[in-house]
Amino acid sequence: MALVSDYLCQLSLNVATTEPTYPTVVPAPDFDPNKDAARIDTAIKTKGVDEQTIIDVLTKRTYSQRKDIAFEYERRTKKEMIPALKSALSGSLETVILGLMKSPAQYDASEIRGSIKGLGTDEETLIEMLCSRSNAELVEIRRVYKEMFKKDLEKDVADDTSGNFAKLLLALVKTKRADPSSVVDYEKIDADARALYDAGVKIKGTDVATWISILSERSVPHLLKVFDRYKSYSPYDMQESVRKEVKGDLEKSFLTLVQCIENKQLYFANRLNEAMKSKGAKEKVVTRIMVSRCEVDLMKIRSEFKTLPQASPAVFFFFPVLLSLCGGDD
Repeated sequence: MALVSDYLCQLSLNVATTEPTYPTVVPAPDFDPNKDAARIDTAIKTKGVDEQTIIDVLTKRTYSQRKDIAFEYERRTKKEMIPALKSALSGSLETVILGLMKSPAQYDASEIRGSIKGLGTDEETLIEMLCSRSNAELVEIRRVYKEMFKKDLEKDVADDTSGNFAKLLLALVKTKRADPSSVVDYEKIDADARALYDAGVKIKGTDVATWISILSERSVPHLLKVFDRYKSYSPYDMQESVRKEVKGDLEKSFLTLVQCIENKQLYFANRLNEAMKSKGAKEKVVTRIMVSRCEVDLMKIRSEFKTLPQASPAVFFFFPVLLSLCGGDD
């Protein structure tokens, strides 16, 4: 017979197995792909290109609807829509619109590939893409990456990174994170919190392998409770502990991971704000977040952004197409 203590340490909850979504781009009502394809065709053929119509149509349709528009466009014009848009547009608008013509996984895979191909590695992009995506998203990214580039994502990441930084990213790419459970195991929560403390703040140096194992394999709801319990052992919270224990790309990776576990939308809001405040404004970062999150959680990112002290209001007015993507100017 199970002991009472065994029962008490495992309480059942109703836990969602997928992350909730807060999109700014939702399926357009009364959608007519043939009508939209005609509008795009006319906009492209207009002298000087009617950019506003292209923005109005494609930023207010989901990826699935854009695919239908592209099919109708090709049927109507006997030309593919993506090359036609590429020829008609330029600069920031071209980047955003072509990004929207990819599925979320295709877009993420392309950004990851861009961060590691050629000379040098764009660690900042690689960290954002791998440490902020859910397990389900990473599974799909890995599949699409292989399909698009005929290469293995795990191998490419391994070839372009090294040391504990590589070990953490590879652990995430392997997608071993547990699914949320209906059972809350308080004994395991306490054990994991103690293990994180024993592997870091408590000792000289850091047992990085233990941190990687726990932070890459436990479910997000479980880790939220672990981080709360962790504060009963450590004088620092998890983010403070990361800053004290590790440096460089490993620090940035662990911080991104912890911040996304605690509040992913706040992480992205801070990324947007920092990008806008940086010298010259990091247009690439702003564009990537807006395009990749518009059908996921950009509405909640907007809400979190508005709560930031000294938030740069320019972020949602970077250029009209991004303002349209994020749901207007309110």
